Amino acid sequence: MDKEQLLEDLFRAYYDARKNKRNTMNQLRFEINFEQELFLLYDDIMQRSYVPKPSICFIVDYPVKREIFAADFRDRVVHHLLYNYLNPVLEKLFIDDSYSCRKGKGTLFGIHRIEQFIKECSGNYTKDCYILKLDIRGYFMSINKQLLWKQLQSMLKDFENKNFSNSNDFKDMLFWLLKIVIFHDSRDNCIVKGNKSDWEGLPLSKSLFHSPENCGLPIGNLTSQLFSNVYLHDFDQYVKNDLGVKYYGRYVDDFVIIHSDKEVLKKMVLQLGSHLKKALCLELHPKKIYLQHYSKGVSFLGSVIKPHRLYIANKTKSSFLRALKACGEELAAVDTKLTREKVRARINSYLGIMQHFKCYNIKRKYLYEKPHQLYQYGYFTNGFMSYKLDG
Repeated sequence: MDKEQLLEDLFRAYYDARKNKRNTMNQLRFEINFEQELFLLYDDIMQRSYVPKPSICFIVDYPVKREIFAADFRDRVVHHLLYNYLNPVLEKLFIDDSYSCRKGKGTLFGIHRIEQFIKECSGNYTKDCYILKLDIRGYFMSINKQLLWKQLQSMLKDFENKNFSNSNDFKDMLFWLLKIVIFHDSRDNCIVKGNKSDWEGLPLSKSLFHSPENCGLPIGNLTSQLFSNVYLHDFDQYVKNDLGVKYYGRYVDDFVIIHSDKEVLKKMVLQLGSHLKKALCLELHPKKIYLQHYSKGVSFLGSVIKPHRLYIANKTKSSFLRALKACGEELAAVDTKLTREKVRARINSYLGIMQHFKCYNIKRKYLYEKPHQLYQYGYFTNGFMSYKLDG
């Protein structure tokens, strides 16, 4: 196999993996001798001796309570290597209306697509149409690794990489590495951070420690995000082709279907639930079935979609308030140029998102009617479009 090409790809994966991770101890330890570390990793891959290191397990409470398994930075490099090889090929197979973790897609794209679907199905809000929104119970923890492996083998059966002269050797290496990552049990020798009490209130269906045998992908890995789209690829095809659904969109395990006939959607709930269970060993969340007339609106990806307008969801409002409070506390604790720049960037990230929604009154309420500490260091442009520092 082309050794120089694999080395070049490993270095690229390293630079991708360290983006936004340069302040973590795990990454810094790797970076001290990163060239040596990458050559050692290269040797492990070439000699088929690569073994993932123990993960760090912990609980996060925001925006929702989740169990995270953070892979060692060395393993993150491998995840990025696989992603860089696989994603260009898989992207061509995924449907347009799968929005999660895809370049040019994402939450805003998904929101506007669903808004467009509702508008088309209702004849520009002149005819009845209904919105069905469904969710899969404990999705990541229920993914069957054997089924995932078979799906990837099928989707990648004709896979080639033109950068490698011997495609068979490259493919053997790729599939070997892919299988190692898929079937690695993140629970093995994992380092648990925090207390047992941190897991209180977390449903068993959302914890790898309670996943069925040979099931479950760790939330937090780049490969898990990619594999989550792979696992539901056949389901997307079933909805679009077998059921003939025109207005369908999915973000990870949240999906929305719009139709002019409410009874068709009621029947579809049973069809979809049966197919998920039979083909993928998945279950619809019984408490997260939403079926309403379009005039009632629908909550999707941090927004509330209503006729002629988009609002930010209450969770996003709460998040904005927390960010404002945190920024004020940071400035009060350490008033430096660097702190001000970080605060400016954080505030503008929220304001940038909010530009896509009807929320001027919210911004006015939080930023004008309740004068904020931020005015001591800068000002907001017209309509609270952005925050700028003085001087």
